[in-house]
Amino acid sequence: MFNEVSDRKLKDLIDIFLKIKSEREMIDFFHGLFTPKELIEFSRRLKIVKMLKKGVPQHEIAEKLGVGVATVTRGSNEIKKGRFKNI
Repeated sequence: MFNEVSDRKLKDLIDIFLKIKSEREMIDFFHGLFTPKELIEFSRRLKIVKMLKKGVPQHEIAEKLGVGVATVTRGSNEIKKGRFKNI
């Protein structure tokens, strides 16, 4: 899915994230980088992962958060790949 150019761009973004020293700076950065709708979507996806890790059924998550089951399943599949260990 990603190629060397995409990986390099992602690394650049990660490097910037890692340089941000405070919560206030991160909030300001996110508000400058993302639209309000994108911020809501990122927050919703994080909530999906947290609920999945608590054992909440996928259909219940989809209903509570107003998302499709496929969106929840994607989060579940990423957890199975070993992602989100720190959440």
